[in-house]
Formats: sequence, C-alpha cells, structure tokens
Amino acid sequence: MSKENASKNQLLRMPTYLYHLKMLKESGVEYVTAPKLARELDLNVELVKKDLALVSLDQGKPRVGRSIDVLITDMIAFLEYDQITEAVLIGCGSLGSALADYQGWSNFGLKIVAIFDNDMKLIGTKINNLTVLPLERLEEIQAIYHAPIGIITVSKQAAQIIAERLVKAGCRALWNFAPVHLRVPKRIIVQDESMASSLAILNHRLRQ
Repeated sequence: MSKENASKNQLLRMPTYLYHLKMLKESGVEYVTAPKLARELDLNVELVKKDLALVSLDQGKPRVGRSIDVLITDMIAFLEYDQITEAVLIGCGSLGSALADYQGWSNFGLKIVAIFDNDMKLIGTKINNLTVLPLERLEEIQAIYHAPIGIITVSKQAAQIIAERLVKAGCRALWNFAPVHLRVPKRIIVQDESMASSLAILNHRLRQ
C-alpha cells in the first residue's frame, strides 16, 4: 500500500469509500464486494477494484467479499487519519470560524492548534476552546508548534501575503479557501478549495 502510487482522483475517492464502509458497518454488514460498492456509489467496478487493491492487501473471500472492518482499518491507515497533523488557521470570519469550530477534524487526522485574525473585535474571543490571536503573533506561535499546514480563509487581497508569511514561518502545505491563485515555491503543497468551481460543476450537471 503506497499513497505515492495513487492518482489525485483516487485520493479524492478514498474518503467516500471510507464513509460508505462505516455506514455499512453501522447497518450490520460485515463483508462487501467491489461490485456492490460500485453499484451503491455509482462507480465503474474495475475502478473500484483498482482502488481497493491499492489500499488493502486483503483479497477477501470468494463470493463473500472483503471484511469491512479490515477495509476500514486499511483505509484509515492509507489516508493517515490515524496520525495527527497540526495546522494553524488564518482568518476567523464566517468560513474560518466554521472551520475552527468543526468538532470532527480529529477523525481526519487534523488538529488546529492556533487561529489568527487582525480584527480587534475577534481577537481574544474563543472558538472551540482556541483563543483568536492577533495576526502579528503568527511567527511566534508557529515557532512553537511547527505546524506543517496553514489554512487560509482571508480575503483574496490578503491571501498572497498570508501565504508568504506561512511559508516563511515553516508551513509546508497550504489549504487555501481564498479565491486566488497563490504564488509559492514549488516545494510547497497547495490545495485550493474553489466554491465557484464547485458551483459551476453543479450548475453544469443540473442542465445536462
């Protein structure tokens, strides 16, 4: 099992498999086959077979399928949800506050250790037991935690400056929710979350 061999599309499908497997387990199902998963998730069966083979060495039982417990364990290990990665979050507006307040990050191996903003009305308030800190303390706090991920939920005008500060402070990956392309060194991993792109896809599919 090597995540390095997985394509981007495969990695995007894995959480969907995991969620569905957990739902099956909760309903009392103990084994599942690739054709069953393919039907229920509306995916190509050969694609599902390749995805499961990438994640788990368990071949399953003929006509019975793979153990759901084993698949869940292997999927969690593959996605590294069993390992905690720390992150700092910049921007505590509506979106940033919602992300900071989400109770389920530990299920995905993420822990937000510090949140920052430059709005005096927000500084000192608490979100999910974290105190909103002034942005000027970013480098100081990051020197303590060495969080590898920086979450950016600021305006598009401020996003590039924040990205540069996070990279300089030692973040190796940026989760960007700002509607702007970030210019960062090639060694930095950037995951853009574009609501406009997602909405465009939804609208296109609605009209098909």
